[in-house]
Amino acid sequence: MHPYVVENFSPDEADVLRRYFTNLDRPVFALVNLPEVVKGALFARYSRSAKSLRRLFLDEFVGDLDISGDHSVDATVGLARAEQLYARVFYEYGDDSVAQLGGVHLACEEASNLLTKILERGRLMSYMEKSTRYVGYDTRLDNGRYRYFRDPAILDSPLGARYVGEMDRMFDSYAELLPVMHAHFSEAFPRQAGDSDFVHRQAIRAKALDAVRGLLPAASLSNLGIYGTGQGYEQLLIRMRAHPLPEARDYAGMMLEELRKVIPSFVRRVDVDDRGVAWSRYMEENRGAMQALADELLLTENQAERPLVSLVDFDPRGEEKVLSAMLYAFSDLPEDKLAERVARLGPEDRARLVQTYVGERGNRRHRPGRALERTDYRFDVLSDYGAFRDLQRHRLLTIDWQSLGPDHGYAVPAEVSDAGEEAEESYRQSMERSAELYADLADDFPEQASYAIALGYRVRYAMQMNAREAMHVLELRSGPQGHPGYRAVVQEMHRLIADEAGHRALAGAMGYVDHSEVALERLESERRAEARRQLDKV
Repeated sequence: MHPYVVENFSPDEADVLRRYFTNLDRPVFALVNLPEVVKGALFARYSRSAKSLRRLFLDEFVGDLDISGDHSVDATVGLARAEQLYARVFYEYGDDSVAQLGGVHLACEEASNLLTKILERGRLMSYMEKSTRYVGYDTRLDNGRYRYFRDPAILDSPLGARYVGEMDRMFDSYAELLPVMHAHFSEAFPRQAGDSDFVHRQAIRAKALDAVRGLLPAASLSNLGIYGTGQGYEQLLIRMRAHPLPEARDYAGMMLEELRKVIPSFVRRVDVDDRGVAWSRYMEENRGAMQALADELLLTENQAERPLVSLVDFDPRGEEKVLSAMLYAFSDLPEDKLAERVARLGPEDRARLVQTYVGERGNRRHRPGRALERTDYRFDVLSDYGAFRDLQRHRLLTIDWQSLGPDHGYAVPAEVSDAGEEAEESYRQSMERSAELYADLADDFPEQASYAIALGYRVRYAMQMNAREAMHVLELRSGPQGHPGYRAVVQEMHRLIADEAGHRALAGAMGYVDHSEVALERLESERRAEARRQLDKV
């Protein structure tokens, strides 16, 4: 028996769903027979809804579609394997580029927050994950369960009852504290003149959800929409089949089954012994060998106190190299000669060069060219896991992270402390419960023990990015509507680029990095959304 909740549909609903989804009773399914714009809109709406994708489709989308011509379609029986050309070119001749030409929208539901980080690791795919800022976890499902992953091995062990009991208490704490924070913020931030009641309520609710999300354990379930090519899915599945987390390996099996209904040839190699299986075996063996060696070499090393963000590597001449790269496409000189010329430029000419190359940016989406890719920054970050979740999804940077555990501690959000001693004590008790459950699980279930760790605990990770990607990440994630956790991380990165690396011209070019302090983060975004809705009505 799998650990996933099966959704019930009426016969009429099932008749409609069968035309567009490859199954009706599993958490992984592909979307077919739908216009691309509908698939994209579904995934976008998905990220801010507590509903499953199939229920969302029935409630909000099917009424706008003409399905009269789709009565003969049944996506759940799979597609005929009339792919002889693809099979011959892709599988027999190994032309991987062919696998970049077929894409699939795949819904991945009831995935733990540990699993979503595995699913989102690939660079060649697009992801849309359910937001903890718009969807609360304070209610139980129809079967009386809170939304967290129930690992079968843990439940079958003597620790099963304790796991469920402690998880339920952690969700109880979240559910009890959420209305307290909502009331606190409603009083602290009364509705302003000109704001509708809806805008104010949305901003207050988002802030309350932000304040308590650190209580949610990593076992909390999320829904994830993925769009990727056959090649991207093949790489993802090979990694997942080698992963030490049982949930990841089991989930890979469900994904492979659904993908074979729509792009069978593109994932044909995944479970072939001398192809994907050998590749997965290599990854698994290599991971085990590295862990053993790391344990041996680092046995006597102790953890040291570190700041939120450290700039651990950069090129002191990086800004100069970027200046040379800015001139390269506009000259006929080799790069070494350009470097010599740039070295002789004075501060005014250097500033003028950067300003001209960057140009007049109307908004943060106006980004200059690839010359900014000429230098890199590597940061060591020690933030709460919630902030890491948001930063990890940037696919063009290089990111690696350590195991999630309680050793790096946690911090009670200032907003929770401001709500009173009782709120702070409730928060602390739930966090300690998380650490105690982890300790009880760690010996028998070293991989699954991280399910118990609340998102408010800190995790260490390294982020490496070139200056162009830094411009994108730092400007996007420092926006006033962002979560305070990751805003603090990227604001410090920007300061370090300017002050520690000394790349002041490049830091200055990142003109949309926002260092302001914001009291009610989502208010301006909700105001803009309301204005757009009003315009649509005109």
